[in-house]
Amino acid sequence: MQITSRFTVAIHTMLCIAHYEGKKKMTSAALAGSTGADATIIRRLLGQLQTAGYVKVNAGVGGAHLIKPLKDITLLDLFRAVDAETRNLFRFYENPDCVCPVGNNIHSVLDGHLCEVQQAMYNKMQEINLQTLYEEIEPLLSKDGENLSS
Repeated sequence: MQITSRFTVAIHTMLCIAHYEGKKKMTSAALAGSTGADATIIRRLLGQLQTAGYVKVNAGVGGAHLIKPLKDITLLDLFRAVDAETRNLFRFYENPDCVCPVGNNIHSVLDGHLCEVQQAMYNKMQEINLQTLYEEIEPLLSKDGENLSS
């Protein structure tokens, strides 16, 4: 499968921004510290999230802020915002042996099923919004305290 870590880092980033909204500035450095990703990756993700209309990024050290409610952003929305170039999640070797009966027919048998699997994943991602995830993580956040360094 070709889903990159950008997707899960984007989810982490959005939940972090939501949690610290009004408490701390969510700069790329602060978000990099929380996610474990490099700050340049975070800046690129924030740009993609801003282009998609989910966050507003203030220049310099102004930080990122949500501009769309978590309940209105699904996992599929985020996936499309940061992994847009991912068209087919499943890959084949480029040149199966056309002389081999399996190699010659593998696409005709498998492609449709893999498309169904991918669509089922997208359907499930559409059902889960960030508000649901935030509500699941919120009780855990109060146990851990506030220790994000910025």
